[in-house]
Amino acid sequence: MEREKVIVIGSGPAGLTAAMYAARARLEPLLISGNQLGGQISITYEVENYPGFPQGLAGPELVELMQKQAERFGARLIVDEVTQVSLKDGSPFMVKTFSQEYQAEGLVIATGASPNRLGIPGEEALIGRGVSFCATCDGFFFRDKDVVVVGGGDSAMEEGLFLTRFANRVRVIHRRGELRAGETLKRRAMENEKMSFVWDTVLEEIVGNGKVQAVRTRNVKSDTTEELQTDGVFIFIGHFPNTDLFKGQLAMDPMGYLVTDGRAMTSVPGVFAAGEVQDPVYRQVATSVGQGAAAGMMVERWLVDRE
Repeated sequence: MEREKVIVIGSGPAGLTAAMYAARARLEPLLISGNQLGGQISITYEVENYPGFPQGLAGPELVELMQKQAERFGARLIVDEVTQVSLKDGSPFMVKTFSQEYQAEGLVIATGASPNRLGIPGEEALIGRGVSFCATCDGFFFRDKDVVVVGGGDSAMEEGLFLTRFANRVRVIHRRGELRAGETLKRRAMENEKMSFVWDTVLEEIVGNGKVQAVRTRNVKSDTTEELQTDGVFIFIGHFPNTDLFKGQLAMDPMGYLVTDGRAMTSVPGVFAAGEVQDPVYRQVATSVGQGAAAGMMVERWLVDRE
């Protein structure tokens, strides 16, 4: 069993920043990437609102820069996934991955969040066959085709706008009569000639035989139903925190987000959390970076005080 001063679980902006701060304190943290190096930001086409980059930059590019900076100070990143943790007995904490078992004196959890699903017929069966949760990943495959986007928030508009680079038509299906996205994104979406909107409507089924062919919708005001032909369905209806590993070991709110105090510590001393795994409100790269910085600083102070 490998013994580490600090282990960071998750490699999104929060995890990479926590690792950088811990590394600058000469703790040589081990960062375990999870199943997606960089987290959600790694599949974001363009980040326009991160300070210091007035022209914006691609999500994967930002991840690469953050990783290089953390490693420059001595953080060590491994591509692996945590399968089990044991936290109740206190430090050192057991962290088990697919390939190794570790002990960590201090732990930072930055496992982020994953996209919600609609839970309707056809969704699971057609994932990868026209159903997607990532336009940046799959948009290219819908060149000159018609797609629908489900959702009305920032993510739905960002991904919908990206899809207009490839698709002939992007129809946004939203259960309300107006978008929840920020004004800038809302304006850009409304002005894009390839985008149209289906208001007050929900999906009830995704239809296809081996691939997506149509969606069945219902208007929530009139209760009328309709079948719309489409080649792809992109779903952006929010996220849920990746906290299954910690159930029964750490305090969570009713939605499953980790509860932290004012210094990023969870309900178990020595275990800290940062980013969307404990943040159902802001969910921005900038706030995740700030929370990661706090967690990286606090785990170092906790270890010093403990000694």
